[in-house]
Amino acid sequence: MLTKPSLLLRVEGSLLLAVSIVCYYKTHASWILFAVLVLTPDLSMLGYFANAKVGATIYNAVHTLIGPLLLIGYALLTAHAALLPYGLIWTTHIGFDRMIGAGLKYPTQFKDTHLQHV
Repeated sequence: MLTKPSLLLRVEGSLLLAVSIVCYYKTHASWILFAVLVLTPDLSMLGYFANAKVGATIYNAVHTLIGPLLLIGYALLTAHAALLPYGLIWTTHIGFDRMIGAGLKYPTQFKDTHLQHV
């Protein structure tokens, strides 16, 4: 297993998904909010209507862990704990995407992802 990067990335995504959901549960935030927002990052695919480069840029900006981890860190380190559920919803989405094999995009076409090159 440790010699199969694609499998490792999917397992890693599964764990991110599971931990994010457990942490979300512990925040006692609304599950309606969760259901409404969990697919919101996929709106970034609309950038592909412009072209593949714009689409990949916007999609990747929304589908890396940089944004949600900064948001979670900010929520935990300041008096803005109300932002924590949003960061966890975001990491849940990214974890799910990685689990199913949806990766970051190259500017060639939508289906050309980093997971295909691993």
